[in-house]
Amino acid sequence: MARYTGPVCRLCRRHGEKLFLKGEKCYTPKCPLERRRTPPGYRPHSRPRKLSEYGLRLLEKQKAKRIYGVLERQFRRYFEMASKLPGLTGENLLKLLERRLDNVVYRLGFAESRPQARQLVCHGHFKVNGRRVNIPSYLVKPGDVISWKEGEEDRFPYQSAVQRVKEVKLPSWLSLDQEKLVAKVLGEPTREDIGYSISEQLIVEYYAR
Repeated sequence: MARYTGPVCRLCRRHGEKLFLKGEKCYTPKCPLERRRTPPGYRPHSRPRKLSEYGLRLLEKQKAKRIYGVLERQFRRYFEMASKLPGLTGENLLKLLERRLDNVVYRLGFAESRPQARQLVCHGHFKVNGRRVNIPSYLVKPGDVISWKEGEEDRFPYQSAVQRVKEVKLPSWLSLDQEKLVAKVLGEPTREDIGYSISEQLIVEYYAR
């Protein structure tokens, strides 16, 4: 499956805000957005372009896709799933994206970014309810237990996670045993847990056009 392999900091500049695609670098002065907030292709003497209503909705959809590392066809599938669930479609969409296993691994502090979390999941480093899962899009549910595969204790990803989890602020729907690095899904994510400045209503309007 094709994925964007270009410079991800360029994507943050395109949206004018941090999408936290580079992990710890995004929190340091080395982040390119701290030094250069102009969008890619910006010309200082050109007339600024005003986005149309369609452009605003498209940009918001692209931002959500890039934050969670999802391609267009998969993102549309999540939207169709969200539209069939009770409640607000936009919130349902974000909750589905939050329940992805790669996102949960990132939220727990087992990886410093979602791309790294996706790679760790694909390489089979984690178990869900005692069974190895190597599908990043696997949707966790309340009661699921996420743990590292046996024999990971001496490897670099595990050792890095041991240090990282001490500083991670967990969302309310996840719990973590910091000694054993075993996590449990307590419930469904809420809109407050997501935290990103995503206007989900614009995404709903984009697909409803």
